[in-house]
Amino acid sequence: MLSIHILCVGKLKERFYIDAAQEYQKRLSPYCKLTLTELPEEKLPKNPSPAQIQAALSREAQAIRAKIPPRFKRVALCVEGRERSSEELSRLVTAENLCFLIGGSYGLDDSLKAEAADRLSMSPMTFPHHLARVMLLEQIYRGFKIQEGSSYHK
Repeated sequence: MLSIHILCVGKLKERFYIDAAQEYQKRLSPYCKLTLTELPEEKLPKNPSPAQIQAALSREAQAIRAKIPPRFKRVALCVEGRERSSEELSRLVTAENLCFLIGGSYGLDDSLKAEAADRLSMSPMTFPHHLARVMLLEQIYRGFKIQEGSSYHK
């Protein structure tokens, strides 16, 4: 069985995000071993300087690196990533063990993006990082349903 690890900076707080994420985690259980790890977002002042943001991203990157399982292909979610169709993502998620990296409200450190084997953009639009987690879970589920030929993906 394939393993998928999702490393997220920040904790889900809103009930609707929590419920949606739990639903997709449950739906994915027959298809893969899914591990979702939440890491704390670095505390920043109300109007942080670019240097403060960079220092926080660097500390978050260290925490993320410490949790990446060995021999997993790293996929960074970032605006600079490549957009993919659901069918393309389906081929990716059903081929090998993956570790998706989702940054906090300021994204991911550039070094993590550079180290990733792949970079994925959900859209050119901006979404809350908590919603990106739910969207990723849904697309991973959709990917497995596409591979089995289900009518879920119409």
